[in-house]
Amino acid sequence: MLFNSLAYGIFLPVVFIIYWMIPNKYRWILLLVSSYYFYMSWNPKYVVLILLTTGISYLAAILIEGTGSLRRKKTVLTSALIICLGILFVFKYFNFFSTTVIEVLKKCSIQLHPVTLKLILPVGISFYTFQTLSYVIDVYKGKTKACRNFGVYAAFISFFPQLVAGPIERTDNLLPQITSEKSFDYDEAAYGLKLMAWGFFKKLVIADVTAGYVDQAFASIEGCTGLDLFLSIIFFSFQIYCDFSGYSDIAIGSARLLGIKLMRNFNSPYFSHSIREVWTRWHISLSTWFRDYVYIPLGGSRCSKLRRNINLVVTFLLSGLWHGAAWTYVLWGGINGAGQIIEEKLFGKKEYKGLGRIVSCLCVFAFWNFSLVFFRADTVSAALLYIKKFVMCLRYPSQFKQTALGFDKPESFYCIFFIIILLIFDHASLKTDVIKWISARKPVVRWAVYLLTIWVILAFMPPVNTSEFVYFQF
Repeated sequence: MLFNSLAYGIFLPVVFIIYWMIPNKYRWILLLVSSYYFYMSWNPKYVVLILLTTGISYLAAILIEGTGSLRRKKTVLTSALIICLGILFVFKYFNFFSTTVIEVLKKCSIQLHPVTLKLILPVGISFYTFQTLSYVIDVYKGKTKACRNFGVYAAFISFFPQLVAGPIERTDNLLPQITSEKSFDYDEAAYGLKLMAWGFFKKLVIADVTAGYVDQAFASIEGCTGLDLFLSIIFFSFQIYCDFSGYSDIAIGSARLLGIKLMRNFNSPYFSHSIREVWTRWHISLSTWFRDYVYIPLGGSRCSKLRRNINLVVTFLLSGLWHGAAWTYVLWGGINGAGQIIEEKLFGKKEYKGLGRIVSCLCVFAFWNFSLVFFRADTVSAALLYIKKFVMCLRYPSQFKQTALGFDKPESFYCIFFIIILLIFDHASLKTDVIKWISARKPVVRWAVYLLTIWVILAFMPPVNTSEFVYFQF
């Protein structure tokens, strides 16, 4: 069930009405049932996987909390990690691992046929797996208590707004809200609807439109002009941002309708002044997850400079692999990790002001776009071809005066206009909550903004087909 579908347009209001009609003590049951219905609308068979992962982590946490032996705690924790990550490995990484091993052996003149599994990647498996792992680890470290009510815990893991593509919630934030006493708050619900509208604007008006140009460019790199290559990667940076942050906005807004506050997942990342800062603003729930459960356990920054750099690169390589079973994602992660090391060596933690801040922001955005070539390309060779072709085009100015992909069509100019609107919104968000600011304007002003936003969304909404969100594949 897609957020941008008629089915969700019916599902959410029904859940919302029933949720606020029934007594508080039964609401977690509604959340559990509706969440599993939401997930099973994709593929009913794979509900077994989320049930299995939920059950294993639930039992592991109780066993860890119930024993005083550190050795037994470690054994239970290790077993839970192996099983949960093993399920993720089989469905997401087995074929990648198998073909990679075969390719390495082939280089050594050992010929073998790869063993592959014909499995469909379960939607959201990376997200809910990481959420269960953080819960078990937190119980092991004594940061949280094990939940004894399996139904409540299952509702926490499967909470439908953030189940498929995050944010990856922490136990201490979301779990208590599943059962906490709540009264309907009109302002909170209204804020949630406005945030959802902004998320739909990002997805339908910017992400889905830019996707058409980006797909054309990466499908025919050889036939692209320099202008095509330049604009397509810029467009992709806004496609991936608006697609994923748009999903997060709709998820957070949907939860607000139910009186539940999810963590913020994006914070104007394209106004970052360092590569390191980008990762404090982009997919915040994942970057903080890797910081707390990978980088710090490896030693973090409390070690030698060499070891710290190794920890950083390893963390980003794993972050890249989390996004997908392909070397393109691994390289993307590695580039961002190495970029932070080089940046710190050349510039330290220098703070820029005035023109320097603008220049640093543009340089960081350029680096981000370079790394995204590997994120978007189907293969490493395609990414290298893209970069090679762009460098070759730099020698011929005429290559940046013409387009073979229709970037001179009115639709692309509309898209650029809306991207500017997005940037204005994001820049203002650095200092204030724009939605609350608009809500405080005079009725004629704020309703003009609301109606105009709705009109633009409806104008760009496809009549029948709906496009999936990019991060569903992760």
